[in-house]
Amino acid sequence: MDSKSLERERGITIQAKYTTFAYGGTRINAVDTPGHADFGGEVERALDMVDGCVLLVDASEGAMAQTKFVLGKALKKGLKPVVVINKVDRDGVTKAGCDAVESQLFDLFASLGADDEQLDFPVAYASARAGASSASLEECQKQVREGSGSMEALLKLLVEHVPAPSGEVNEPFSMLVSMIDRDPFLGRVVTGRVVNGSCKVGDRVHALKRQSGEVREVGRVSKIFTSKSLTRVAVDECVSGDIVTIAGLGEATVTDTLCSVDVTEPLESTPIDPPTLSMTFGVNDSALSGKEGKQLTGRQIEARLKAEAETDVALRIKGGSDERIEVQGRGELHLGVLIETMRREGFELSVSPPAVIYGVDEQGRKTEPLEEVVVEVDDADVGAIIEAVSHRKGEMIDMQPNAGEGGRTRLVFLAPSRGLIGFRQEFINNTRGTGLMQRAFHSYGPSRGPMEKVRKGMLISTTSGVATTYALGALEPRGTLFIGPQAEVYAGMIIGEHSRENDLEVNPTKEKKLTNIRASGNDETIRLAPPKVINLEEAIGYVQSDELIEVTPTAIRLRKAELASSMRRRAARQGSSD
Repeated sequence: MDSKSLERERGITIQAKYTTFAYGGTRINAVDTPGHADFGGEVERALDMVDGCVLLVDASEGAMAQTKFVLGKALKKGLKPVVVINKVDRDGVTKAGCDAVESQLFDLFASLGADDEQLDFPVAYASARAGASSASLEECQKQVREGSGSMEALLKLLVEHVPAPSGEVNEPFSMLVSMIDRDPFLGRVVTGRVVNGSCKVGDRVHALKRQSGEVREVGRVSKIFTSKSLTRVAVDECVSGDIVTIAGLGEATVTDTLCSVDVTEPLESTPIDPPTLSMTFGVNDSALSGKEGKQLTGRQIEARLKAEAETDVALRIKGGSDERIEVQGRGELHLGVLIETMRREGFELSVSPPAVIYGVDEQGRKTEPLEEVVVEVDDADVGAIIEAVSHRKGEMIDMQPNAGEGGRTRLVFLAPSRGLIGFRQEFINNTRGTGLMQRAFHSYGPSRGPMEKVRKGMLISTTSGVATTYALGALEPRGTLFIGPQAEVYAGMIIGEHSRENDLEVNPTKEKKLTNIRASGNDETIRLAPPKVINLEEAIGYVQSDELIEVTPTAIRLRKAELASSMRRRAARQGSSD
């Protein structure tokens, strides 16, 4: 159901969506949720709208780290899963391999606390690309070969094993709000599942807060929509069991109960997990500000962030000083998608490096978020990956030779989230792009202390202007450049990575002095290596505490938080004296 441009570009689900279709006289509501832990807020909201779940796993890879996150939420909610083993049309998929995946899933269910009914899960085999499904692996593969497949076997399995809605049609209307959106014509609209009763356009309803049961607002239903093929279709009435979108209330939020004015008790809902990572958003105050974007002021940035927090319950906004706003989310990907969305909308802003949100346990000890990291690498890269994760305070908890695709080694680590910031690029470099990595939030654990520096120093521009080939040719032996000739630079901008541990201030705008004296020989042509282009995801994990990311619609730049060289030296002296 991925429909947004970012979802299609990245190949992941970012926002939960629902649709309704009929099969054999039965109306089925299907909800697609993200699989990444960074978008766990979407998962937690969707669980309140369903009575069952489909666990889709790869016939070759089996359950990955993200599978545990979503599955654990579903099992804790009491949902009975239907397992679908997909991609059975791949070469090398055998009955023995699929049996091993089923055995792995059984062990996973048991480790996540599944009861006896949940452990007795039905299994279907499918090839989504070929549109084939069956309760038998051989039959499904036969359908793929003959081109005669259908999804009837899977739909039949869903009708048999997913229970019908348990609400009462004759009771007063009540609906749990699970999603919020904004319509350009209707304003704020809320989406949820009707638990009891029925509702028509024009009915008078009110919204009750989840904890206190207080009335948040009273209004009338102006529109009711259902979803068919991701398109909103207006209807006149909704009844118990329907998933609908309702317009007419401007303040109702997620976990509220939208109900008849006769109802006074709110419905139970799944609590939303707290954020684990924070970043500070602010106005772009560099020398190049205002040249590429249209949304520039702190007021515009704050309004956009507050509007996003209304629809994304996993996002929290805290006002700061000097037009800087703290934004808390679930992880690098969660906040990175928000920054990329704002960038495409024409915003210019400066963003601080991510920082983990620490907690305190019952004994008063400092805790931090830990993540489970599952990697598959070639045997030759195992040592380098273990050393890299250990350097970031990670611990290896499992090692399975020949467990991955192609006989590769599967490693499982438990590492702090702050240590994994920026690790993806190092992982790609160490495995030369051949490794696979999955990360998922595991739990809060005792803080693992300070970490050693994992990055070298920076090349920092001391002047503003246009970079020249002559200057960059002299700087290239000093490190890796991030810019090319004719690029605009300013004082305090980071133009490359130094080959040593310390920062180095340089002049990338220096020009060759010309004289009227003729040289006997020709000057050598300066040939520069292509600059290293840093995208947004790499920048988020690359910058350090005294640096910022400058985000504009056309460029991603790195800079020092303090642009003036004299102020940076003064801060360094004060830090050393302290």
